[in-house]
Amino acid sequence: MEDGRPSMAELSQGVGFSKTPVQARVRRLERDGFIRDYGALIDGERMGDAHLAFVHVKLSDTRLAALDTFNRAVLAAHEIEQCHMMAASFDYLLKVRTRDIGAYRKVLGEKISALPHVAQTSTFVAMETVKG
Repeated sequence: MEDGRPSMAELSQGVGFSKTPVQARVRRLERDGFIRDYGALIDGERMGDAHLAFVHVKLSDTRLAALDTFNRAVLAAHEIEQCHMMAASFDYLLKVRTRDIGAYRKVLGEKISALPHVAQTSTFVAMETVKG
């Protein structure tokens, strides 16, 4: 998880096995879904999206069809980096990144509040990311 880019030779050396069994193990982990994907972690602040907020969302309807509709709509909102269904006093936790508070206010009013079945939201603004 720390480094998804080592060569098979480097990985083999790190775990103390030869290259062939390590390659087979990595392929098996990928095939079986333990390793889902590889990607780059983008620094949102350096990309101009320095405002980070977490949003509690309560829905007006939590039946399966409503949850599915909400989930599909969230996928279309690129400002929402993450969306988690919660076992809490609210239904979803969203991680939202925008350039500033003004842009966030617009996203909240025009996108998040307009998502299907949204009844209430609460916003928590991150002042500093300690571990990300």
